[in-house]
Amino acid sequence: MKRIFIAVLALIGIIGLNTAFSADEKMLHENHHHEMNMMDTRTSLGLPAEMKQHQLSNMREHLEAIKSIIGLMSENKFENASKIAHTKLGLTPEAQKMCGMFGNENFKKLGFAFHKSGDDLGDALQAGNANKSLRALSKTMQYCVECHASYRQ
Repeated sequence: MKRIFIAVLALIGIIGLNTAFSADEKMLHENHHHEMNMMDTRTSLGLPAEMKQHQLSNMREHLEAIKSIIGLMSENKFENASKIAHTKLGLTPEAQKMCGMFGNENFKKLGFAFHKSGDDLGDALQAGNANKSLRALSKTMQYCVECHASYRQ
């Protein structure tokens, strides 16, 4: 009987310690997340939740387009890559409308420059020159890097 009592006490102790460690772990995670937000010095665009999701979806589509362009370039399918650059990255009427909706003027300028570089990329791809196309792709990607380094939602 004494052994059962000691085993039950040990089990209760282990559960108690596990709960305490779990609470400490949760607190550390929450503090780390708070500290990360405090360290993020990028400019917030202050987007409402629905617009934030739409913008994230657009950026994922841009990334997918770039992946497709690289794949097509590797197969010497510059014409197809050009079409993707113009339609998915270029300064289409939809892209103009989207960029025009943002209140932050610098973000807006960066968005227009990105989409303009998508059209420049499409033109370079159309010419079929791999080196020129890679330079244009690098410029387009630089706008991605600059934007993500400067802004957060």
